[in-house]
Amino acid sequence: MKNTGLVAAACLAISACAPAVEPLPAPVVTDTIGLKAANELGDIAADYVKLTLALGEKEAGYVDAYYGPPKWAEAAKNDPRDMRELGNAIVDLMLRLDALATSDDPLLEARKRFLSAQLEAALTRHAMMQDEVFPFAKEAKGLFGVTPELRPLAEFDPVLEEIENIVPGEGPLSKRVAAFENDYIIPKDRLKNVFDTAIAECKARTAAYFDLPAGENFKMEFVTGKSWSGYNYYQGNYQSLIQINTDLPIFIGRAVDLGCHEGYPGHHVFNMLLERNLTNGRGWQEFSVYPLYSPQSLIAEGSANYGIELAFSGQERLDYERDVLYPLAGLNPDTAAAYWALQIAKQALSGARMTIAQQYLDGEITRDQAIALNQKYQLVSAERAAQMTDFNEQYRSYVINYGLGMEMVRDWIEAQGDAPVWRWKAMERLLSEPVLPEDLLGELAEE
Repeated sequence: MKNTGLVAAACLAISACAPAVEPLPAPVVTDTIGLKAANELGDIAADYVKLTLALGEKEAGYVDAYYGPPKWAEAAKNDPRDMRELGNAIVDLMLRLDALATSDDPLLEARKRFLSAQLEAALTRHAMMQDEVFPFAKEAKGLFGVTPELRPLAEFDPVLEEIENIVPGEGPLSKRVAAFENDYIIPKDRLKNVFDTAIAECKARTAAYFDLPAGENFKMEFVTGKSWSGYNYYQGNYQSLIQINTDLPIFIGRAVDLGCHEGYPGHHVFNMLLERNLTNGRGWQEFSVYPLYSPQSLIAEGSANYGIELAFSGQERLDYERDVLYPLAGLNPDTAAAYWALQIAKQALSGARMTIAQQYLDGEITRDQAIALNQKYQLVSAERAAQMTDFNEQYRSYVINYGLGMEMVRDWIEAQGDAPVWRWKAMERLLSEPVLPEDLLGELAEE
């Protein structure tokens, strides 16, 4: 998901209107033993960042974001380490982390656990960089800290039967759905205006609950030649580059989806809060680098997907899209409810995407079979099914972070309370602390 390919000229910048927020004070350690442990942990964190940058020199796209000291990135580039050195360095950091004394500060213990989980993922990816291939479920566990529950595709057949009633007719259901959705494509000359408007609304709804950093900003570009539909490249200093892929037609529902997922309260906000609260506020350098293949991605993708329904719940979204976005896109608002009903029904098919990816990556089906199954169980065109298969080839088990990640985040946040204010508070905590996937499961199990 690195930013290669053709970039169109369409850009926008949105400036923050929220008041400035003071960084969190760094924790004060008064006892000598605690101070020594904190210093050692800081040294480990710095070495972890340097190690991650060095691994990033071995694989394009491994480092998704970095905004720490420039000299560390320069050193990784100018003084590369071989794979054996890097493997030894990962193990060495694990041993140093395990040797640290237990702290009475739960946040520092959470920091240690976070670093440990990130190193476990680095060890798995290090092996994969040397052409070691793991079964899908084992790879997902090693990289993202969760073993996905994969459902047989036959379990999704009743969902397809329900959708048959929404889009009746002759011929394959996927083709009927594709033909139906063709009436909901945003014309290219209206994309910028529609996305500008949707993102501004996503931001306004997020800013009602979060104090966004002063001066936060992003630029949006429309691009081609990608296997994904949207990507956020966080630049540091509360700035992002958001790219939207226009290889395939963009449906009206994607404006809110991508505006929330890539922007507010999704990836842009997630990275900003980590930078403000942990990197700047506490001096925790490990959060200045984001390795894509790590447990951090399940939290990032899961929260970004859940952020869509947190900002636009049910009828609210339908009303907003019908009354605001449809007219801007030149679409018929009177048909908005029909399109919305189909999208809601299709959400029940999200788990099929993981199963198809597992079967393909584990060699149980061919590429052509994977495309056909994506077309059938994701109800997309052949072109979009091929793009989804391209994504699986490039990012492999990363696909679990979207559906499974959202389910885990939703369950955890909604267990905190029913009122919107409590859910937004839980979301802010999730985006501001060193939370791991296992933490989401652990707290739910305790409840």
